[in-house]
Amino acid sequence: MTNTPPSRPDPHSPLEDIARNGDVALLVDLLKLGSFIGGPMREGVADPMGLTATDLRIVLALGGEGELAGHELSDIMGLAPMNVSRAITGLMQRGLVEPGLDLSNRRRKPVRLSEQGRALFAQTLPAMAVVGADLFKGVPPRDREAFRRVAASVLTRIGRFGS
Repeated sequence: MTNTPPSRPDPHSPLEDIARNGDVALLVDLLKLGSFIGGPMREGVADPMGLTATDLRIVLALGGEGELAGHELSDIMGLAPMNVSRAITGLMQRGLVEPGLDLSNRRRKPVRLSEQGRALFAQTLPAMAVVGADLFKGVPPRDREAFRRVAASVLTRIGRFGS
């Protein structure tokens, strides 16, 4: 009886070429970036401010977008609604988030940063500048601007995915 090792994909197969080049390779890079960016943000911003990664993401979303309902935060952040709801409750208990008001839809329950939450949001900006300076060290300004344009274009497309 012979033990043969499992076959490995041919490194020169068309599938390998697709995985290394073009849109698939870009998508893989974006997925990696999305997975790994949390570490520097947690260590450089969230932890020093006494926030969880989810808390930080909510503070940043509300600081950047304004009032949002829990389901909107859940959609933006890609987290389960229960996780977002728990984080909002904790942020409310800490005085960082307060109820908003939607006069056009009484069932919608938006939240917004409180005065204390806005002050905390303002404190995140210098901390994020430090993280960004470290991560983008050596990346020429022209490439940074190109990356921002591409990211903006992809973010626009994500909202219309499948339509």
